[in-house]
Amino acid sequence: MKLFEHEAKEIFRAFGMPTPPGGVARTPAEARKRAEEVGKPVVVKAQVLAGKRGKAGGVKFADTPEEAEKYAEEILAMRINDLPVEAVLIEEKLDIEQEIYVGVTVDRNERKYVMIGSGAGGMSIEELAEESPEKIIKRHVDPSLGFQSYEARDMAIDMGFKGKDINKLSGFFTKLWNIVSKYDVELSEINPLILTKDGRFLAADARLNIDDNSLYRHKDVIERIKREPLEMNERERMATEQGMAYVELDGNIACICNGAGLTMATLDAVELFGGKASTFLDLGGGSDKERVENGIEIALMYDKVKAILVNIMGGITRCDDVANGIVAARDDKGIKVPMVIRMVGTNEKEGQEILAREGIPFLTTMEDAASKVVELVKEGK
Repeated sequence: MKLFEHEAKEIFRAFGMPTPPGGVARTPAEARKRAEEVGKPVVVKAQVLAGKRGKAGGVKFADTPEEAEKYAEEILAMRINDLPVEAVLIEEKLDIEQEIYVGVTVDRNERKYVMIGSGAGGMSIEELAEESPEKIIKRHVDPSLGFQSYEARDMAIDMGFKGKDINKLSGFFTKLWNIVSKYDVELSEINPLILTKDGRFLAADARLNIDDNSLYRHKDVIERIKREPLEMNERERMATEQGMAYVELDGNIACICNGAGLTMATLDAVELFGGKASTFLDLGGGSDKERVENGIEIALMYDKVKAILVNIMGGITRCDDVANGIVAARDDKGIKVPMVIRMVGTNEKEGQEILAREGIPFLTTMEDAASKVVELVKEGK
């Protein structure tokens, strides 16, 4: 369950984390009122469960309430990552001395939480890790002890802070750990955590993702935010309703498979041959003609898709059903991107005969199929 920034900040404040003064607005007139209440230049931020909103134009600075109203009107009319912006957060524009990154997530290899900090906040932590890994400080958390105060101070020192700033920053780490512990958080970030020129630390941003499997323990959160736990775009909603596992990625090749392991392996094979997946779509076991056709339809709705790779391992799923679904999708949906098919297993011969009869080429190994779809995308076919 992902929380909006303003929802996460409400929890932050309840744990004693300072945030910039301001409030939520759902209309331009309300944005103007919030800016008047702040009484200083403000930032107008789209409240949407998507990253890179600044690059999308969802963050603007306003010197007057009139400007805040104007920018709010523009932002509320936007869609970011295909999600509508239904609210904006109006907050005081801060006088920044330094931007800091503070976060916590799960390290599945170590089977532990890991606290992360960097004195170079304000940019994507993934980009920072690639360009300047030495600037990222990490501490794994002993699950039996939790995150200790001395560990938080050590992190602040390793991040380059001195004097009173050490205790101020370590307090953010400690409070963030308390939130993670109480709410079964999978991921939380403050990026940036601002050190102002007058020496204050303020959470200028807030990200908080709660484990869906723990929501029965946190009904107070759902009651407080008064909305459904899940925020999805139309494609995600359609896939979820049909019991498919669907995740959108940054590439341009939609991978449609049956089984999470096979889907992950297919994504790896595509990358091995120089491509990038746009879609992780696991049809699940027992996929029939209709399910295959619907899966292809959902994949095609994503505008990044330049090709489709269907990779099926027939068990309880029958290859002839899959083939009939592929044919139906081609005939009904008017597919305009290349589609590469690989399927083996139950009724493999019958399925391949159906595809051959319909003039749809197929391959029998995942490696060949991944290589072929990447080749077609690079050729622009």
